[in-house]
Amino acid sequence: MMHLGALPYAMKHLGLSAPVYATEPVFRLGLLTMYDHFLSRWQVSDFDLFTLDDVDAAFQNVVRLKYSQNYLLNDKGEGVVIAPHVAGHLLGGTVWKITKDGEDVVYAVDFNHRKERHLNGTVLGSFVRPAVLITDAYNALNNQGYRKKQDQDFIESLIKVLATGGSVLLPVDTAGRVLELLLLLDMYWDERRLQYPIYFLTNVSTSTVDYVKSFLEWMGDQIAKSFESSRANAFLLKKVTLIINKEELEKLGDAPKVVLASMASLEVGFSHDIFVEMANEARNLVLFTEKGQFGTLARMLQVDPPPKALKVTMSKRIPLVGNELKAYEEEQERIKKEKSLKASLVKEEELKASHGSNTKASEPMVIDASSSRKSVNASHFGGNNDILIDGFVPPLTSVAPMFPFFENTAEWDDFGEVINPDDYMMKQEEMDNTLMLGPGDGLDGRIDDGSARLLLDSTPSKVISNEMTVQVKCSLVYMDFEGRSDGRSVKSIIAHVAPLKLILVHGSAEATEHLKMHCAKNLDLHVYAPQIEETIDVTSDLCAYKVQLSEKLMSNIISKKLGEHEIAWVDAEVGKEDEKLILLPPSSTPPPHKPVLVGDLKLSDFKQFLENKGWQVEFAGGALRCGEYIMVRKVGDSILKGSTGSQQIVIEGPLCEDYYKIRELLYSQFYLL
Repeated sequence: MMHLGALPYAMKHLGLSAPVYATEPVFRLGLLTMYDHFLSRWQVSDFDLFTLDDVDAAFQNVVRLKYSQNYLLNDKGEGVVIAPHVAGHLLGGTVWKITKDGEDVVYAVDFNHRKERHLNGTVLGSFVRPAVLITDAYNALNNQGYRKKQDQDFIESLIKVLATGGSVLLPVDTAGRVLELLLLLDMYWDERRLQYPIYFLTNVSTSTVDYVKSFLEWMGDQIAKSFESSRANAFLLKKVTLIINKEELEKLGDAPKVVLASMASLEVGFSHDIFVEMANEARNLVLFTEKGQFGTLARMLQVDPPPKALKVTMSKRIPLVGNELKAYEEEQERIKKEKSLKASLVKEEELKASHGSNTKASEPMVIDASSSRKSVNASHFGGNNDILIDGFVPPLTSVAPMFPFFENTAEWDDFGEVINPDDYMMKQEEMDNTLMLGPGDGLDGRIDDGSARLLLDSTPSKVISNEMTVQVKCSLVYMDFEGRSDGRSVKSIIAHVAPLKLILVHGSAEATEHLKMHCAKNLDLHVYAPQIEETIDVTSDLCAYKVQLSEKLMSNIISKKLGEHEIAWVDAEVGKEDEKLILLPPSSTPPPHKPVLVGDLKLSDFKQFLENKGWQVEFAGGALRCGEYIMVRKVGDSILKGSTGSQQIVIEGPLCEDYYKIRELLYSQFYLL
């Protein structure tokens, strides 16, 4: 939710219309997450920041990418290439590599280097020397223990409570870190043949697991290999029951059970109601697997010591009845009439605009009274208004002259009748049946009946609330299952990636300052830690320009292969074309230029190369001793960690035969222009 929760609001109220890029799991599970959050809030409040239609509209702009897929942007983003890579935090979560003009910007917020049951670790460590690294300081002050010990403590805490007749509540997200917990519990319960029931309770729980079953290729290597060898799907949960309402829990009463319920904040959702029911029993346990956000009920319960009593608001939505229902229907009818009147006025203006302002045609027809007077012997079925005149033509600007029939006047252009796109739009009831599909195939109909009824429920209703005081007698425990790299690992990864510039976001003031000081002191980096709404300038120091070379010039240059590219030397001047005549034509042979060696030499690799050629080579004092007299060393600021200065390779020794042989072998390691 921290990454996509505001997307529908931004597109509806802030005018955001840009395309959104994400992986397939983020698109599918993100949509379900937004459904669950909307329903959880709508059931207990008059939530109006956005609607389900706004959620669908926002996700229609999502462009789905695969891991390591290079995607070239167009329009305003022309020349920019983006590529998603494994983040290791959530299923489908990404570290973004953004490339422009040969420079890389890496956006890595919320990543995990550890390999878990259903996810591989991040590939962030494979990036080297990007121009800018944007990362978070969320866990900079935290250090984690061994995962095996952490899992053991987690299971023991649950079993201890269940064995004494208590129940356990785990406030979780909709489709993120809860997947790791589901696998852990299901595997342990199956191995030990435990009979305590486990429930996964969200508004879209069954739909979530159905989708996750089809995303095995996005998960860890172990899950993929298991499926390939035995067709065993790890998310065919044997010991976890998926439910979308509390009826199943109410049947169990006070029997021991484990419930994973949304939302993790305890502000709304099933977890809020279950917490209120379980809090006053000392034998029960509320186990938090992530730190609560500031200002939430979960955060209040995680302080030390926790509060002994809390004031909470219990709300529920009930159908309107009696006078309230009648007043609601009258108000809706009034709104409907206003919309209908407004639409008819707009239609009238469109007709006037399409036919022009013909004053003669717009005058009403005057009928002679003598010809319309009723005969004395006329049939008694007639009437003063029964006037039938041959050749009657209604005015062109009249709207619906034959009630109740409305004749649409077709518009024509040079190619024929103008097509009205509305005639080919899906009807509302068809939209409802497809459950507001997104682009392409939407949710493939993978919404369970109960959730579908909630999503499509249009029964007039209202929210009633009452405040109550809850005595917190149950146990409250926090265990870190957030799936983020800890402070020690983050520092190590940043040192390995060695960016030219580092930007720290998404962390407390203490954690951000700690990581900033560490990097500035030990890694010699340009570190930025912008405040909220602060703009910083990280413009590149590299001056790279795009030039268009003529075919004549390209045919005369000599290119050399360098990896996947070709390089060549070109002399040119930047400036406007001189329109004056050239009295003395330039020489056909350009002046010689200083040779340029292209490449990056590692002394360790050069040492191995010389040894293969039969030379006696060893390192001495940071330099490479070749034979008896020749020394090869690197000098310059660039040999310092994290620096960007120039680099030179120096050959020291007498001008003997060995000197020229070593120099020739050294030149062979570069591309000479």
